[in-house]
Amino acid sequence: MPVQELKKRSEQPIQYQWRLEDIFASNEAWEKEFTETEAAIAGLARYAGTLAQSPAAFWEAMEAMQETELRVERLFAYARMRKDEDNSVSLYQGMADRAMALTVRLESETAFTAPELVAMGDETWQSFLAQDARLGKYARFMEKIAHQRAHTLDAAGERLLAMSGEMAAGADNVYTMLTSVDMKPATIQVPGEGAVEVTRGRLVPLLQSRDRGVRQAAFQAFYAAYADMGNTLAATMTASIRGDIFYARARGFGSALEASLFDDAVPVGVYDALIEAVHGALPSMYRYMALRKRALKVEELHMYDVYCPIVEDVDMPIDYPAACDLVARGLAPMGQDYIDTLKKGLADRWVDVYENAGKSSGAYSWGVWGGHPYVLMNWSDDIDHAFTLAHEMGHSMHSYYSDANLPYVDAGYPLLLAEVASTSNEALLMQYMLDHTRDPKERMYLINHYLEEFRGTVFRQVMFAEFEKITHHRVEAGEALTVEDYKDIYRELNRLYYGPDMVVDEEIAMEWARIPHFYRAFYVYKYATGFASAIALAQMVLREGEAGQKKMLAFLSSGGSDFPLQLLRKAGVDLEKPETVADALSLFDSLVTELENLMEV
Repeated sequence: MPVQELKKRSEQPIQYQWRLEDIFASNEAWEKEFTETEAAIAGLARYAGTLAQSPAAFWEAMEAMQETELRVERLFAYARMRKDEDNSVSLYQGMADRAMALTVRLESETAFTAPELVAMGDETWQSFLAQDARLGKYARFMEKIAHQRAHTLDAAGERLLAMSGEMAAGADNVYTMLTSVDMKPATIQVPGEGAVEVTRGRLVPLLQSRDRGVRQAAFQAFYAAYADMGNTLAATMTASIRGDIFYARARGFGSALEASLFDDAVPVGVYDALIEAVHGALPSMYRYMALRKRALKVEELHMYDVYCPIVEDVDMPIDYPAACDLVARGLAPMGQDYIDTLKKGLADRWVDVYENAGKSSGAYSWGVWGGHPYVLMNWSDDIDHAFTLAHEMGHSMHSYYSDANLPYVDAGYPLLLAEVASTSNEALLMQYMLDHTRDPKERMYLINHYLEEFRGTVFRQVMFAEFEKITHHRVEAGEALTVEDYKDIYRELNRLYYGPDMVVDEEIAMEWARIPHFYRAFYVYKYATGFASAIALAQMVLREGEAGQKKMLAFLSSGGSDFPLQLLRKAGVDLEKPETVADALSLFDSLVTELENLMEV
């Protein structure tokens, strides 16, 4: 049978493609705006040295810079999302590169801002605020400036760091082009389907196959392609880590981890305590792996057996339209306003649904203030993708409410909160499905799925976080990490996290090379903290009804109006208290116990 090739972008139905024309009506409109924004950026230099002159001068300069920043953000979002539609299109490669360069140029031209505002000091700022009530718009912005004071360089230093941004992005760009375009996917034979390309978008569905031979073949073929590029991928990883260390040291931080956590005002101890808490819960993970081994009736449990559902004779296929309906029903506890907005977004082409040749892998939510958010998907007809849709729409709804209720300067929520709304949606959808199933096997299937959410979002992401901590520490200590070093570190972490019932196949030692989040260092731990916070918030919504809805919508509308730990505390979640993570891990343990009892294996 012929190889099943991915459809071209032009072959996908238009109703399942996002409508980026809502940002720019055409590429020509983008080009016109690009030219005008270039001129606007060039004009910002006139504000250097004026910020502390008077309240009026402060207002004029900040308004001009914020407006230009938003224009650049719109240019970049449009170009990058067009590129993500098909990374092989040279036009959009060029537009995305130009937009990135424009972003760096803006940062360079406005590098005087932070040093001037730091030098202005709190006394002058408070005086300005008392004289001109309009400046209250920038109160939170100035609070963040004060927070950054100890790690802000002088104007020359800030300009130099801004100018280095385009160069620092090189490792990520090379990685993306290598793995999305140049690296050709392997092909395997799938019974009943013939030759199938093992793309990143297809890997997990293939690993969920009931046919163990398919799982093994997909696993081995996929990672063989990465192993063939191992030395190059190790070089891009090290280059990215060195970039993190450079910026941390340039700003006077003790480590790249400390620098990464600083913007959110999160103590390093929170990161370390998260790893420690998950280490303490590893016996529950080992029980789950032992149950998986018994349920699959295998003599040895291999890494390619991790994704396969362990409940027999229960398939829950679902196409995209049906998934949209399911998600809306599952999120009904969020209230009518939330559901009406969700349905409008799904109907109005916020979502780019299906995989096509050259399309960026995975899923994400993105958008720009003043418009509406977007969701990239690579849809497969399974329940996992329904949960992904709920997750990404959670991001989008968070952005929608924050953008609608806050000015541009405060609307963007910090990364520590980025996974809370999305994972709350998953928790609500899961509870809805558990409440409405009457089939014991379907309940077992759903519990298995929930356990997989824990495994993937808490245990796996914390393993990633520990990998980042170890690799950064070793490079900070002066070590030169080779592909073998990365493989050794990653292999041993898999042994630790999966326990004695798991055969740690050699191929898994290359898995780090397929994780794009590693090029955004120390981000992944936020999936785990976000998951723990989301469990607490979802339970609040279900428990408190309308009062819970109001608290949740207030949280969604709060954007970046305070430091993230404070915003979570206002919603009733305290990440500095160990019970927040412990409660989530306790739920995991209870779910393992329930599944053991239901399966009786």
